[in-house]
Formats: sequence, structure tokens, C-alpha cells
Amino acid sequence: MTILALILLPAAAALAAVFIRAHGARRALLVATAAVHAGLVAWLWLDPARFPALGTWLAIDGLGMLFLGITSLLFLCVSFSAVGFLQRESGATQADPEEGFLFDNTPEAVFTACLLVFLSAMTLVTASQHFGLLWVAIEATTLASAPLIHYHRHHRSLEATWKYLLICSVGIALALLGTYFLAAAARPGTPLTFVGLISGAAGLNTGWLKAAFVLLVVGYGTKMGLAPMHTWLPDAHSEAPSVVSALLSGALLNCAFLAILRILAVCNAAGLGDLGRQTILVIGLVSMAVAAGLIIGQPDYKRMLAYSSVEHMGILSVGIGLGGVGDWGALLHAVNHSLTKAALFLLAGNLLAAYGTKSSGDVRGALRSLPVTGALWIAGLFAILGAPPFGAFTSELTILRAAIDTGSWAVVSVYSVLLAAIFAGMVAVLVRTAQGVRGPVGVAAVAGGHATGGAAAVAAPVASREPALAAPAVLTREPAIAVAAPLVLLALTTVLGVFIPGFLDDALRRAAQLLGA
Repeated sequence: MTILALILLPAAAALAAVFIRAHGARRALLVATAAVHAGLVAWLWLDPARFPALGTWLAIDGLGMLFLGITSLLFLCVSFSAVGFLQRESGATQADPEEGFLFDNTPEAVFTACLLVFLSAMTLVTASQHFGLLWVAIEATTLASAPLIHYHRHHRSLEATWKYLLICSVGIALALLGTYFLAAAARPGTPLTFVGLISGAAGLNTGWLKAAFVLLVVGYGTKMGLAPMHTWLPDAHSEAPSVVSALLSGALLNCAFLAILRILAVCNAAGLGDLGRQTILVIGLVSMAVAAGLIIGQPDYKRMLAYSSVEHMGILSVGIGLGGVGDWGALLHAVNHSLTKAALFLLAGNLLAAYGTKSSGDVRGALRSLPVTGALWIAGLFAILGAPPFGAFTSELTILRAAIDTGSWAVVSVYSVLLAAIFAGMVAVLVRTAQGVRGPVGVAAVAGGHATGGAAAVAAPVASREPALAAPAVLTREPAIAVAAPLVLLALTTVLGVFIPGFLDDALRRAAQLLGA
């Protein structure tokens, strides 16, 4: 078995999806590919020797294995939710739940193919050892995910897609320039690979390396959603289908984070670790502060989750910036954030399907109308806020411990205050959506996305504007396909709050060791 199998399997499936006409067969292909990919990744975790490096450009080390595991697991879970989403949305003219106009969705074959290419590109990111190939892989994730954001072909999704492409292209251009500077920093003949640069770190030109580091952090930080380069993220997450938002936040952001970790490791080896970590630490705190200001009072619950991603990318950066046990805590937090945020976006899709609105002020009584979704929504929000017994509590506490161990009391204070502010802002949304007397207004069942087209969907925004004039329709059922994936993901992050399996702890330690002192 080779690494190429992991990369080419979803790419080949994407090509097949374009030519398959039967929707059922195409959906089965999506799930089957996700399952086989997850099986191969599990095999990789159990026996890495079965997946030897392909030259010096393609290899899966500790960092790559960790993020590949997250990506494959999330894609498998999301693929099941995507089947329910496509069963309802494919091939029909839709009524926009917010403005009432009619629009057509992207053809299902194109959507499915782009999902699979997206998986292939993210797999390539985790396996890329050459900084040039890494740049190509991250650019490929942008091109594959843009049509997914524009699935609902109307003016808001077009604007979100355009902003995503424009801002991320500027960032990726800066990252390309940083890659050139990195090549200039190396001695002639030094390969531009992760291992090659680490081995030859003593010979790197520090001036060129510093410039490369700044450009790569800003460039890939744009894709990661770090403030102030985060402005594409709320629109993209708000307008994309919820199954896509789950992958964007849970998997795509990690790809850019991995690229930043690799250049930081090179700086550590070259004796610039303190400068690199301090820079990342400051950016992390700024991201948390910006997210706190935008989350408090945010009326759109999908945008709130997007700003929460900005916050958690900041938390990851704070942990890496502190170093020591903070590296382990940040990597664990990447796992917890991915599991929890993916679950929350899938649940947000259920709420949107039932209520026909993204306004948290118009969502009431979710615990009564959607008992499973409502209960998981509450659990997910507490999980993402770092409340015990969920996994984010352990990882956020570990990062706080790293700040205390290093005597960074200013960081301790700012970090704690920002977490408290964000907690208060998101709990207010939790109380509004979970309690109250208002029920869903748009549909009679949840299938994982937007309100059903036709008269019911057109009625949704009208009812939301005049809640006193309409008796809420009560949801009669929640299909298992709509709640199974969020349930599994939240169960996993709950386990990680109580017990960290030995294999995961070993993986986290191996990945942290690659970052250097």
C-alpha cells in the first residue's frame, strides 16, 4: 500500500461521480469512498510501515498523521449527513428561506465530485513534505471548495465565494512569495523539504528566513482564519451548506495550521524559535479578541459559529506560541475543535431546515420541537466553550497551564478574560434557541440543510417576521441520518474530556516533538 492510494482514491471517485447518472449510486460512492479512505487511514495509524515515503516529497510524519486522521474521520461522518442533504435538495428549484426568491442548486454530480476532490487535496496537504508541493496542495483545497460554497446559486453565496477566492488568493500569493524567500534562505543544493531544511537549519540565512516566516504565517494564516485576515470566513460559513461548513471549519483550517507548524519547526531548528513563537502568540491573542467582539451580540448563529472558529484558531496559536506543554495542548485542541465544530455546523443545518432562518432571535423551543437536535445543540455549545466534561476543557486548561508554567501572567489574564467574554456571549444564544415557546415554521422534518423548497419554505421568512400571527408547526420526526453524525462527533469529544486513549496521546507527543524546543 502507498501514500498515493490515499490521495488518488477520492480523486478517482470524483471522476467517476461526474459520469454516474443515478443519484443513489453516486451517493453510495461518496459514502463508500469516505469509508475506504477512513479504513486506509486507520491502517496507517496501526502500521505506518505499510505506507512508506515516496521519495523526499511525499511522506506522512507525526504531524501529517494526526491531521489526516482528523480529516478522514470528519469526512466519513459528514458524508452520511451529505446523503440526507442531497436527497432533499438535489434537482429542485429552491425558495430562499431568508428573502423568498427562487434559485437552483449546483448539479449534484458537480457537488459530489468537488467534495471528493476536496478530500484528495486535503490528504495531499498532510502528506506533502516539500514546501512547494505543500503550497500547491493548499491552493488545490481552495479551488475544490469554492464551488461547494456556491452550491446555493444566488447572490449571497456568489458574494461569499468571491470573497473567499479573493482573500484566500491574496493570502496564498503571499505564501508563495514566502516559499521563494525560504528557498533563498537555504544554501544551494539544500532540498526545500521539511526534513532537508531541518537538517540544514544551521546554514539557513536568518534574514531571508525571517522574511519567509512572516510571509508564510500571514499567507497561510489567511487560510487558517486568523485575525485580521479572517474576513472571508464568516460569509463562507454562513452561506455554504452546513455539511460544507463542517468540513471548512473542522478540516480545511487545520491544513493551513499544519503549514504554519512546519515553518515554525524550521525556525526552531535555525535558532529563531522564540521570535516565531512570540509572533504566533500575539496573533493568537488578537484573533481571540477580535472573535470575542464579534461573537457578543451576533444575531446569526451560523456566523457566530464561524467567529468561534476564529477564536479557536487563536487558541491553537496561543498554545503553539507558548511552547512546551502548550504544543501538546494545542494539538489536542485541534482535535477537539474539529470534532465539536463539525457537529455544531451539522446541527445548525438541522435548525435552519426546521426554522427557515439563521437568526437566533427567531429560533425558539428547539428542545421541544427538535428534542435530539436541541439536546445535542446545547451539549455542542457547552463543548465548544470549553466546559467540562468535554475535551476542549482539557485542551484549553492545558494551554492555560503552559502560560502559567512559563510565568506569562499577562497571557494568563488576557486568555482567561477573553474565554469568559466569549462564554457569556455564546451562552446567551444557547438560552434563546433552546428555550422559548416558538417552534419551527418551515418544514415537517429535518434532513440536514435548508428549508424545503416551495410554499412551506416561502412561508418561513414571513412567519419569522410575524411570529404572533402564525401558530408554529411542530416537527414530527428527526431522521437518524440528520443526527447520527453530530451524535458520534460529540460522543468522541466527550470521551476525550474524560480519557485520552494511549494511541492518541502517543500521536500527539510524536507530532509535538517535530515542532522542536
